[in-house]
Amino acid sequence: MATDPSFRMTIADVFSIRGRGTVVTGRIESGTLQVGDDVYIQGQIRSQQTVVTGIETFRKQLQQVSMGDNVGVLLRNVAKDDVQPGDVLVGSAADGGEL
Repeated sequence: MATDPSFRMTIADVFSIRGRGTVVTGRIESGTLQVGDDVYIQGQIRSQQTVVTGIETFRKQLQQVSMGDNVGVLLRNVAKDDVQPGDVLVGSAADGGEL
């Protein structure tokens, strides 16, 4: 799926869920996000591309979220140590600089 290029969320916390993977939480600052979207993690240590495999808010699974929503985002093939609070999840590599 094509990600909204204006999507941006600063990561507030990072969790590892056994059997599922890494979940990042935060408040969506702009744009929209859907399950299946390609996103970029603009990290303080490193940057990488990944795919959204799940979105949850207050124990409710959703297919799409938008600006202002507080969410947990399940990311494909991302280790907990690869991301940290303060990193930014964006919809386009150009939004956060080079990968």
